[in-house]
Amino acid sequence: MALQVGDIVEGKVTGIKPFGAFVSLPEGKTGLVHISEVSYEFVQDLTTVLSDGQTVSVKVISIAPDGKIALSIKRTQPAPERPARPQHGERSANGDRRPAQRPKREEKPRVWQPKPAAPQGEMSFEDMMARYKTRSEEKIADLKRVTENHRGGYSRRRG
Repeated sequence: MALQVGDIVEGKVTGIKPFGAFVSLPEGKTGLVHISEVSYEFVQDLTTVLSDGQTVSVKVISIAPDGKIALSIKRTQPAPERPARPQHGERSANGDRRPAQRPKREEKPRVWQPKPAAPQGEMSFEDMMARYKTRSEEKIADLKRVTENHRGGYSRRRG
C-alpha cells in the first residue's frame, strides 16, 4: 500500500535533530516530523519528548515530488481546548484584570475632514512667510542629512 497524504501510520524514531525527528515508515521509507509538528505545546528540545527507537503514530502531511515525506505527530491527537477568556471586568485565572474591550464603532462611512487651522495670533503676512521659510529650510536640511547617511555619507576625498 503506497503512502498518501492524510494517512495515519505507525513508525519508529530513527534520528533526532534540533529541527525535527526522522521516522522510519512502512515499505522502508523515512519521513521527517518537524519540531513544530511534535506537540501542541512549545518544544525546546526534542529529546525531552522523543527518543531513538520510540514507536509513534504519525500523519502524512505532504509528499514532495522528490520523495521527501512531511509527517506530524500532533495532528494524530485531538487539539487541546483553549481556556475561556474572561469577560469585561472579570478576573482571569491568575487574578489579572484584562483591559476592557473598546465598544465597536458605528458603521458610518468615513468622510475626510480638513484639520482646523492652528490659531496664528496676530501675525503679519511677512512674519508668516519668514516662519514658513525657516521651517522649510530646516526640513530640507534634515532630508539632506538623512539621504547622505543612507548613501554612506558625503566625502570630498579624491582617490
